[in-house]
Amino acid sequence: MNKITTTLANLPNHEGEIIGPSEWLEITQERVNKFAEATNDFQWIHVDVERANQELDGTIAHGFLTLALIPYLSHGFLEITDSSRGMNYGVEKVRFTKPIKVGKRIRAITKIIEARKRVNMYQITLETTIEIEGESRPACVATTVGIAFPNTGE
Repeated sequence: MNKITTTLANLPNHEGEIIGPSEWLEITQERVNKFAEATNDFQWIHVDVERANQELDGTIAHGFLTLALIPYLSHGFLEITDSSRGMNYGVEKVRFTKPIKVGKRIRAITKIIEARKRVNMYQITLETTIEIEGESRPACVATTVGIAFPNTGE
Protein backbone atom coordinates (compact mmCIF):
# COMPACT_ATOMS: atom_id res chain seq x y z
CA MET A 1 0.00 0.00 0.00
CA ASN A 2 1.24 3.46 -0.89
CA LYS A 3 0.97 5.69 2.19
CA ILE A 4 1.94 9.30 2.87
CA THR A 5 3.37 10.49 6.18
CA THR A 6 3.66 14.27 6.35
CA THR A 7 3.03 17.42 8.35
CA LEU A 8 0.13 19.80 7.87
CA ALA A 9 2.38 22.50 6.40
CA ASN A 10 3.84 20.02 3.90
CA LEU A 11 0.47 18.53 2.92
CA PRO A 12 -0.07 20.84 -0.11
CA ASN A 13 3.14 19.42 -1.63
CA HIS A 14 1.32 16.08 -1.97
CA GLU A 15 -1.53 17.36 -4.13
CA GLY A 16 -2.02 15.05 -7.10
CA GLU A 17 -0.50 12.03 -5.36
CA ILE A 18 -2.33 8.71 -5.30
CA ILE A 19 -2.39 6.71 -2.08
CA GLY A 20 -3.54 3.17 -1.49
CA PRO A 21 -4.87 0.77 -2.51
CA SER A 22 -6.48 -0.63 0.60
CA GLU A 23 -6.83 -4.29 1.39
CA TRP A 24 -9.77 -6.03 -0.26
CA LEU A 25 -13.01 -6.17 1.74
CA GLU A 26 -15.77 -8.67 0.96
CA ILE A 27 -19.28 -7.28 0.90
CA THR A 28 -21.34 -9.83 2.79
CA GLN A 29 -25.11 -10.16 3.06
CA GLU A 30 -24.74 -9.75 6.82
CA ARG A 31 -23.06 -6.34 6.36
CA VAL A 32 -25.77 -5.26 3.88
CA ASN A 33 -28.54 -6.42 6.26
CA LYS A 34 -26.98 -4.52 9.19
CA PHE A 35 -26.74 -1.37 7.08
CA ALA A 36 -30.40 -1.82 6.09
CA GLU A 37 -31.32 -2.09 9.78
CA ALA A 38 -29.26 0.97 10.71
CA THR A 39 -30.81 3.12 7.97
CA ASN A 40 -34.27 1.56 7.63
CA ASP A 41 -33.58 1.00 3.94
CA PHE A 42 -35.04 -2.44 3.28
CA GLN A 43 -35.42 -2.18 -0.49
CA TRP A 44 -35.66 -5.73 -1.85
CA ILE A 45 -32.60 -5.37 -4.13
CA HIS A 46 -30.50 -5.27 -0.95
CA VAL A 47 -32.19 -7.68 1.46
CA ASP A 48 -34.54 -10.08 -0.37
CA VAL A 49 -32.03 -12.72 -1.43
CA GLU A 50 -34.57 -15.01 -3.10
CA ARG A 51 -36.18 -12.31 -5.24
CA ALA A 52 -32.83 -10.67 -6.07
CA ASN A 53 -31.40 -14.03 -7.16
CA GLN A 54 -34.32 -14.45 -9.56
CA GLU A 55 -34.41 -10.92 -10.94
CA LEU A 56 -30.87 -9.53 -10.54
CA ASP A 57 -28.55 -12.51 -10.16
CA GLY A 58 -28.09 -11.61 -6.48
CA THR A 59 -28.49 -8.83 -3.96
CA ILE A 60 -26.49 -5.62 -4.21
CA ALA A 61 -24.98 -3.35 -1.59
CA HIS A 62 -26.53 0.02 -0.80
CA GLY A 63 -24.73 2.87 -2.53
CA PHE A 64 -24.53 4.71 0.77
CA LEU A 65 -22.96 1.65 2.42
CA THR A 66 -20.22 1.93 -0.19
CA LEU A 67 -19.80 5.62 0.61
CA ALA A 68 -19.80 4.91 4.35
CA LEU A 69 -16.96 2.41 3.94
CA ILE A 70 -14.56 4.99 2.49
CA PRO A 71 -13.14 6.08 5.90
CA TYR A 72 -12.60 2.45 6.91
CA LEU A 73 -11.02 1.43 3.61
CA SER A 74 -8.75 4.47 3.38
CA HIS A 75 -7.72 4.50 7.03
CA GLY A 76 -3.96 4.71 7.21
CA PHE A 77 -3.45 6.15 3.71
CA LEU A 78 -2.52 9.55 5.09
CA GLU A 79 -0.69 10.09 8.38
CA ILE A 80 -0.34 13.70 9.47
CA THR A 81 2.25 13.72 12.24
CA ASP A 82 1.37 17.10 13.76
CA SER A 83 -2.44 16.84 13.66
CA SER A 84 -4.45 16.31 16.84
CA ARG A 85 -7.58 15.15 15.04
CA GLY A 86 -9.36 14.99 11.73
CA MET A 87 -13.03 15.17 10.85
CA ASN A 88 -15.33 14.72 7.88
CA TYR A 89 -16.40 18.11 6.54
CA GLY A 90 -18.50 17.16 3.56
CA VAL A 91 -18.95 15.48 0.24
CA GLU A 92 -18.63 17.47 -2.95
CA LYS A 93 -19.57 14.82 -5.51
CA VAL A 94 -20.48 11.14 -5.46
CA ARG A 95 -21.19 8.83 -8.36
CA PHE A 96 -22.26 5.20 -7.94
CA THR A 97 -21.10 3.87 -11.29
CA LYS A 98 -21.59 0.13 -10.83
CA PRO A 99 -23.58 -1.88 -8.27
CA ILE A 100 -21.64 -4.13 -5.92
CA LYS A 101 -23.03 -7.65 -5.83
CA VAL A 102 -22.98 -9.29 -2.43
CA GLY A 103 -19.99 -11.63 -2.28
CA LYS A 104 -17.72 -9.32 -4.30
CA ARG A 105 -14.63 -7.68 -2.82
CA ILE A 106 -13.91 -3.96 -2.95
CA ARG A 107 -10.95 -1.71 -2.21
CA ALA A 108 -10.19 2.01 -2.17
CA ILE A 109 -7.64 4.16 -3.96
CA THR A 110 -7.41 7.86 -3.09
CA LYS A 111 -5.97 10.92 -4.80
CA ILE A 112 -5.15 14.08 -2.86
CA ILE A 113 -6.88 16.83 -4.81
CA GLU A 114 -6.21 19.84 -2.61
CA ALA A 115 -4.86 20.75 0.82
CA ARG A 116 -5.34 24.32 2.00
CA LYS A 117 -4.60 26.11 5.25
CA ARG A 118 -7.62 27.76 6.79
CA VAL A 119 -7.71 29.94 9.92
CA ASN A 120 -7.07 27.21 12.51
CA MET A 121 -7.10 24.04 10.42
CA TYR A 122 -6.29 22.48 7.07
CA GLN A 123 -9.00 21.54 4.60
CA ILE A 124 -8.21 18.42 2.56
CA THR A 125 -10.11 17.41 -0.58
CA LEU A 126 -9.74 13.78 -1.65
CA GLU A 127 -11.07 11.77 -4.57
CA THR A 128 -11.62 8.14 -3.64
CA THR A 129 -12.38 5.40 -6.13
CA ILE A 130 -13.94 2.17 -4.88
CA GLU A 131 -12.88 -0.69 -7.13
CA ILE A 132 -14.65 -4.02 -7.46
CA GLU A 133 -12.33 -7.00 -7.79
CA GLY A 134 -12.39 -8.36 -11.34
CA GLU A 135 -14.44 -5.45 -12.73
CA SER A 136 -13.18 -2.73 -15.07
CA ARG A 137 -15.66 -0.08 -13.87
CA PRO A 138 -15.47 1.18 -10.28
CA ALA A 139 -18.40 0.98 -7.90
CA CYS A 140 -18.06 4.54 -6.71
CA VAL A 141 -16.05 7.71 -7.20
CA ALA A 142 -16.42 10.26 -4.39
CA THR A 143 -14.87 13.65 -3.77
CA THR A 144 -14.82 14.19 -0.02
CA VAL A 145 -13.59 17.02 2.16
CA GLY A 146 -12.00 16.61 5.56
CA ILE A 147 -10.46 18.97 8.05
CA ALA A 148 -7.37 18.40 10.16
CA PHE A 149 -6.46 20.39 13.24
CA PRO A 150 -2.91 21.09 14.37
CA ASN A 151 -1.65 19.54 17.58
CA THR A 152 -1.68 22.37 20.09
CA GLY A 153 0.36 20.45 22.64
CA GLU A 154 -2.46 20.36 25.19
